[in-house]
Amino acid sequence: MPFLAIRLDLARLDPEAAESACFAAGALSVTLTDRRDDAILEPAPGEIRLWPATRLEAIFAQDAASPTTIATLAVALGVPATSLQVEAVPDRAWEREWLADFHAMRFGRRLYVCPTHERVDEPGAVVVSLDPGLAFGTGTHATTALCLGWLDAHLQPGATVIDYGCGSGILGIAAAMLGATRADAFDIDPQALTATRDNAAANGMAGRVVTHAAPDTLPHTADVVLANILSGPLIDLAPRLTALVRPGGALVLAGLLATQAGEVAAAYRPWFDLQTGGEREGWRLLAGARR
Repeated sequence: MPFLAIRLDLARLDPEAAESACFAAGALSVTLTDRRDDAILEPAPGEIRLWPATRLEAIFAQDAASPTTIATLAVALGVPATSLQVEAVPDRAWEREWLADFHAMRFGRRLYVCPTHERVDEPGAVVVSLDPGLAFGTGTHATTALCLGWLDAHLQPGATVIDYGCGSGILGIAAAMLGATRADAFDIDPQALTATRDNAAANGMAGRVVTHAAPDTLPHTADVVLANILSGPLIDLAPRLTALVRPGGALVLAGLLATQAGEVAAAYRPWFDLQTGGEREGWRLLAGARR
C-alpha cells in the first residue's frame, strides 16, 4: 500500500499538540527528527528534549490524505497549507530496511557483533548475533564499541559481571560468550530487559545472563561492573556502583564525553584511580580496579 509523507518544520509549534492534530487527521505515524544535526546530550530524568530545529513527519495512507485532509490539518496546526511538504512514499519491506546498513563489526582481537543475516568465518572469533531493536546497543555507537573492546582485551574467563543499564544486553551477552560465568543485567526500561532476555536466548546464553528490574536484586559484588550510561547518572551513582565491585575488581564507565571525564573520575577517587581505557569520536571510557 503506498503512503504519503507530510512534513513540517516544527518551529514554535507545541510538539504534543502537533502530534495530536496529525493523528486526529488520520496519520498512521508521527516522527520528530533533527533538521540541522544539533546534538542533544544528557536530558534530565523524565525529560524529553527536542532539537532547536525539529522536523515533524506524519505518514498517511495515500487514499486517506486527500487535499481536504491536508487543508484541515493545516488549520488544526495553525500554519499555511503551503508550509506542508507532501511526498509520495513507496511501500517497502520496512522491517528489513535496516539490513542495508548493519553489518558484522569486530571489537578488539576476536569479538564480533553480527546481524542474523550475516556470518563471521574468522578462526577463533567470538560472535554475538544481534539485530537492531527498540533497546539501545548494537555496537554501532562509540560508547558501546569502547565497552566491547575493553571486554575483549581485559575480561578474564570465569569472571562475574554486572551490566548496570543493559539496554539490548549486548555487553552482558558478550561477557558471557567471552567466558564470564554469569552476567547480571539491570535496566529501568522493561523493553530493555525483554530485549536482553531475547538476545541472550538467541545466543545460547539464557542460563548465564540474568536480568534484573530492580538494583536491589543484583548480586552483592562482581568481578567486573560496567555502566554505559551518561556522566550525570555515573556521578550520582558512584557509591552504589562502587559497592557492587569486589575489592580488586574492575569498574568500567562509559557514556561520557572526553570533556566530562575529569568530573566523573573525581566522583570515584575515594575508591578508584580511574584511567582512560579508550576514546572514540569524542567519547571516553574510564576503567580501574577498586582499592
